[in-house]
Amino acid sequence: MIVLINEGSASGSEIVAGAVQDNDRGLIVGRRSFGKGLVQSMFRLSDGSELRLTIARYYTPSGRSIQKPYDKGLDEYQEDFHKRVEHGELFNADSIKFNDSLKYQTVGGRVVYGGGGIMPDYFIPLDTGWDSRYYMKMMNNNVIREYALNYFQKNEKKLKNIKFEDFRKSFVIDESMEKEIIAMGESLGVPFDEADYKRSGSLIKTLVKGSIARNAYGRESYYPIINDVNEIFQEALNLFDEAEKLASTK
Repeated sequence: MIVLINEGSASGSEIVAGAVQDNDRGLIVGRRSFGKGLVQSMFRLSDGSELRLTIARYYTPSGRSIQKPYDKGLDEYQEDFHKRVEHGELFNADSIKFNDSLKYQTVGGRVVYGGGGIMPDYFIPLDTGWDSRYYMKMMNNNVIREYALNYFQKNEKKLKNIKFEDFRKSFVIDESMEKEIIAMGESLGVPFDEADYKRSGSLIKTLVKGSIARNAYGRESYYPIINDVNEIFQEALNLFDEAEKLASTK
């Protein structure tokens, strides 16, 4: 088994990842998870509002606390992601410093650390090769989602007559569609940036294709398409032999 996580993986996904890792039942691949390990209970108040009260913490089988610390105050807690970026954690595993007092062992004797989140067995740095301001603006202004929805609504009958596997293999975002995507971006407040598009255009087209597939064939069809540019997924494909070897020793 291989479990994929990154800095956005939180709560239930961390509990599963920690249990798999501590029991040596598979490999964890990606980047350190978010660190959300609190159990909350809701209490309805007389005015109709609700109070969420923290009543417990989640721990992995080895005894590690999943919850990242918040003893330095709320501001520091909320800035955790930005601190990770500043320290280079998303790009280099060596930038992550662990306290020896938080050292634990898996069932098979492998060393793992507590202190917030789950650190993967195989660290995959964040790929910024596709990143650009233009891409981020396209995402923040929902251009990709809006274009994909509009395209689906205009071509629903045609798409319904194409099997998903055929769509996945043969559907291409052609030049005319690229121009439409760029034009929609401009209409939604994202000026075209040619230099940034050369950097991010391939990723944008892949996300548009995946979003069209999600509208036409359901949510599960989105991931086989975008996984072509998912660096964590691609690396994990090369690790199944090692995952099987680990599990076979149990």
